Amino acid sequence: MNQISRRGFLSVSAGVAGLSLAACGGGGDGGSKPSSKLTANRTGAMAKYGVGDQFKATVPLSFSAMLLSNANYPYKADWEFWSELTKRTNVTLQPTVIPASDYNQKRSVMVSAGNAPTLIPKTYHPDEEAYISGGAILPVSDYLDLMPNFQDKVAKWNLAGDLDQLREADGKFYLLPGLHQDVWKDYSLAIRTDILKQLNLQVPQTWDDLTTVLRTMKLTYPDRYPFSDRWSTGSTTPQPGANNLLAILGEAHGVWAGWSYQHANWNADAGRFEYTGATDQYKAMIQYLNTLVSEKLLDPESFTQSDDQARQKFADGQSFVISANAQELVNHYRKDIAKISGATVAKIPVPIGPIGAAKTGYRTENGMMISNKAKDGKDFVALMQFIDWLWYSDEGQMFAKWGVPGTTYTGSVDDGTFKLAPDVTWAGVNPSGTKNLQVDYGFFNGVFAYGGSTKLLDSQFPPEELEFQKVMDARKTLPLAPPAPLSSDDREQATLWTTSLKDYVDQETLKFILGKRPLSEWTAYVSELKGKNSDQYIKLVNQAYQDFKKNHG
Repeated sequence: MNQISRRGFLSVSAGVAGLSLAACGGGGDGGSKPSSKLTANRTGAMAKYGVGDQFKATVPLSFSAMLLSNANYPYKADWEFWSELTKRTNVTLQPTVIPASDYNQKRSVMVSAGNAPTLIPKTYHPDEEAYISGGAILPVSDYLDLMPNFQDKVAKWNLAGDLDQLREADGKFYLLPGLHQDVWKDYSLAIRTDILKQLNLQVPQTWDDLTTVLRTMKLTYPDRYPFSDRWSTGSTTPQPGANNLLAILGEAHGVWAGWSYQHANWNADAGRFEYTGATDQYKAMIQYLNTLVSEKLLDPESFTQSDDQARQKFADGQSFVISANAQELVNHYRKDIAKISGATVAKIPVPIGPIGAAKTGYRTENGMMISNKAKDGKDFVALMQFIDWLWYSDEGQMFAKWGVPGTTYTGSVDDGTFKLAPDVTWAGVNPSGTKNLQVDYGFFNGVFAYGGSTKLLDSQFPPEELEFQKVMDARKTLPLAPPAPLSSDDREQATLWTTSLKDYVDQETLKFILGKRPLSEWTAYVSELKGKNSDQYIKLVNQAYQDFKKNHG
């Protein structure tokens, strides 16, 4: 539920277990490692390569790579990123450039046909599962001993449990994820702070506080809905919409909801998974929203309207609260309300709910698949060293994110002296800069710049956002569920069940929230879910959990 970028992460293996890297088949396993047999695959590899070393191939190498081209900073062959990368590593990447809108589809076609590039980044778990049974992608966990920086971060940041969430029933994982030091939050709510001041209200700390704030706003402005939300479906289809609202409210109640919805929710006290849409926590979340809607504190159109419609209501002063992230706050909301005299808006810390001042989330990001053919190449060891340096070393991450010292930035993130060069602009920083870090240089390009230390993450935030992060960082991070990976056959059966279940949960959730179905019918609704195989699905998941624990725990 950490949303560095929003993920449609519907896997049942949801969070931190306590299983060690060695116990589950990763680098550091006992016995013979596949990588120890790679005596004929060391062309270009460094004989001694460890944490903190600059990787540089001993002979010029070239690797093919799939490259997502973002419309906001489309691929350029003359980006300094490419030339500087080759200068530092003696490696030239040969990109297969694909527009973002076509990326997933073309990746699927190329991987399935067996003609994908060697490196396949920008892949979100569990997308890789579609290619495992056909043998198209490398079981990367077998080769982690070739990646000292990756292993170092896993050890220092205690990420073994996070990696367990990527493992399949065979105990291996097939995606190298971006690694983050901490769980961090971006999405929350934005509130008109001038209205809070006018009504002598404090920034709400809890969801109950928010209700009080909305009630006071409603009394003063009875003709308006104080809260009108976005990130919905933009249609009238029977889905709950308001995806961020449900996600952060669900987290506050201890369940996965909204765009973070997962069918299986871990009950730590019972030591088993339960069907999310049938839990008491999910019901409590629905009850809260039903109260807001019934008191006309929350616009019922929040669950179907487009983002533009929600933003327009906020811009016109017809609403005072809306879902937000840091970029939307600065790039849109403040500009939207500029025509309202004295209007101010701020993103507030995520309100606290029944689970207390805590947070849940992943410390892994989207990652990279590697073509299984790569292991047969003479330069395979060098390839893994190169990946380890660019994606997982401190130096490689700094390079991919901020570029070249003296050219695109000065100072250091370690001592807080980091600054973009005066003529370089990025995401509103140095707006008078004549050169864009992404458009003109190719750094921070969304393909190579993921993961890293909290200090590296904080280097991109203005003071206001750092204050938000400080509040969120102080909250306890809760352990998530143990892994319960399904076999390919079970996954196929589960998909059939969950497709129907998700549609029904969406439909009935919206009915309950809007008062079109009374919550007195909750028991009947749970029985209806059982009629759609929710019990069979959860039985499958709990068996997978037991099997994985037995075989790899």
